[in-house]
Amino acid sequence: GNEKTVGRVHNQLAEMGCKVITDAEELVHVTGHPRREELQQMYEWVRPKISVPMHGEARHLREHARLATSYGVPEVCPLRDGDVLRLEPGAADVIEKISTGRIFRDGKLVLGHDDMSVRERRQLAKVGIIMVAVALSQHGDQVSDAEVEIDGVPLAGNDGNSLEDVVFDAIDGTLKSMPAKRRKDVERTEESIKKAVRSSIAFIWGKRPIVKVMVTRVKI
Repeated sequence: GNEKTVGRVHNQLAEMGCKVITDAEELVHVTGHPRREELQQMYEWVRPKISVPMHGEARHLREHARLATSYGVPEVCPLRDGDVLRLEPGAADVIEKISTGRIFRDGKLVLGHDDMSVRERRQLAKVGIIMVAVALSQHGDQVSDAEVEIDGVPLAGNDGNSLEDVVFDAIDGTLKSMPAKRRKDVERTEESIKKAVRSSIAFIWGKRPIVKVMVTRVKI
């Protein structure tokens, strides 16, 4: 996780004329994670009544638990994120599971990692957004040109053609292919335009942007 920072220090030392020795030449890495022999020594010194393996993946926790059991620890309780362990009275036991995960500071708000706005913003960062506004009469006829706003999407494809023009073509093609009766259904019209725009952009860009379509019914 800190490879870039460490690499930067290596380069700065090398520029100063230092010889940098790394794991490629010698076993110089120091870790805060104890090796098996060190854990064995700890259990021989401490002789705990309860062992609670807490750090690592499931396979690490289970192996640590087996090690503690082999050293005669009476109670061994490997935990996972969210487990609430009661140490006393009585035998140690997991009594509850609480929700865990990342949280985000968003302005003055604190949001969970699964908050809809967080997921949407991640998606926006990857594929951008296209907003389409279309006005139709009560009979399903288009009464004005569509309006399009594009953010976070390339301006043109590899052939130099405007992606905005691709969006307009997708809108026009969709409306012309839909019978007037179907165009009276606002939700169906919005969904059809959305699919057409996403597919058209994906064909050129290779990504499907977020597309928001608003169809307004105008009485004439």
